[in-house]
Amino acid sequence: MPPIQRKGLPPIQLFFRGLLIVLFSAGVGALARAADYTDSQVLACTVFTMTVLATLFFWEFRLAVAFLGIAALFACDVLTLDRFVRFCELPVVLFLVGMMVTVGVLKELGLFSWIIQLIVGSRRMTGRIFVLALMGLSAVLACAVDEVTSIVFMCALVFQVCDTLRVPSTPFLIMAVMATNIGSAGTMIGNPVGLVISHRAGLTFEDFIVRAFPVMLACLVTAVGVLLLWFRREIRELSDRLEERRQQKLDLGPLVRVPYRRGLAIFLVTVGVIAGHHRIEVLLGLEENTLLMTAPLAIAGVLMIWRRERAKHYVEVEVDWWELLFFMMLFAKAGALEHTGVSSRIAQDFATAFHDSSELLLPVLLGISAVGSAFVDNVVFVAAFVPVVLELDSMPLWWALLFGACLGGNVTVIGSAANIIAAGVLEKRHRHSINFLQWLKVGIAVGIVTCLVARAALTLMVNHMHLPSG
Repeated sequence: MPPIQRKGLPPIQLFFRGLLIVLFSAGVGALARAADYTDSQVLACTVFTMTVLATLFFWEFRLAVAFLGIAALFACDVLTLDRFVRFCELPVVLFLVGMMVTVGVLKELGLFSWIIQLIVGSRRMTGRIFVLALMGLSAVLACAVDEVTSIVFMCALVFQVCDTLRVPSTPFLIMAVMATNIGSAGTMIGNPVGLVISHRAGLTFEDFIVRAFPVMLACLVTAVGVLLLWFRREIRELSDRLEERRQQKLDLGPLVRVPYRRGLAIFLVTVGVIAGHHRIEVLLGLEENTLLMTAPLAIAGVLMIWRRERAKHYVEVEVDWWELLFFMMLFAKAGALEHTGVSSRIAQDFATAFHDSSELLLPVLLGISAVGSAFVDNVVFVAAFVPVVLELDSMPLWWALLFGACLGGNVTVIGSAANIIAAGVLEKRHRHSINFLQWLKVGIAVGIVTCLVARAALTLMVNHMHLPSG
């Protein structure tokens, strides 16, 4: 995900960025025309390319650009209202609305503060134990709620410990972010791309637990090993400071009583219903994923009645309407690629190049989505490749797309929403920016190693677990 556009960008830079967008988009359209694409296909390719580039170079205007692109597709009759509704992933958006409201309630009930205090209050804390707890909790929270909520509370934990011990917080923020990105691939609710993939591929929460969660754990363990080695000096310094405070009989911070039980009960019910949605749907004879998409809305509705004095706040503040609208516009544009047949032609080219072999396509798709997600919002890449994977009709490729999109976010400081939030919080708190090259070095190491682990694990799935091909 690109960084937020800074105000006051020199006019010459604005001009050259705009010129680059126009030239590159026109080049894509010219290539499509040379490949005998139809007028509607050329237009769909050009608009989608222009949206991606404008999102990358003018991040703060991404929603405006998305609106203009949709308007262009409507004006040229590439999209209609019916097609827009069909392609904009409305069930996914409604699911996210319900979850955002629920998470807002959980925050106010103190659930996440209680979890942080469990870590801070440990009497046997060392640098290594702290890193294990930090990365494990980051991954688990990302699985259970989402990557953004996870990193917000992990930042609070890192600052609580590092500021008290007077050690640099940047290395531990990087570790928390990387664990969050990895953990977000473990369940369908950890990352928006997981929700989209589950919806389009017909996957259930149980499918993610059985297939994706073990791969995520293998990647997490590998990343922990790499980061323990990479930041061994900083971890040793943290251990020394902890030992000093223990000798002085000092705690890491003030501990207060948090009334967490109601929040914990709501959290367990929400996760339980989502986890068991498939079996309940079969039992009640409901259409697939009906309960999955409506349960968060129902739970959010009950919570808004219970806390009616805060209901408007949850909807207006806790729900990120800016991002949700952007997702809708983006997936509608990707749907235009599917409707006009562009996705089918790309899928045919992939199948021809790799002879319909999932074993060859899998690492290629994993690599493409990982590299792309390091520099562009992973939702953009998933939106572009979902129709292609649908055409290729190979279940392992869905998992390759998921892990490439999530693991690639660790490569750069602009690779995911969690990265950007952590960098922004650090800059606001300490007036200190994370060095791009500092992140890139460790990001490449973690990204390559975890992608190799995911590649090996997915190959084992194909060869030994007999995943269905479609």
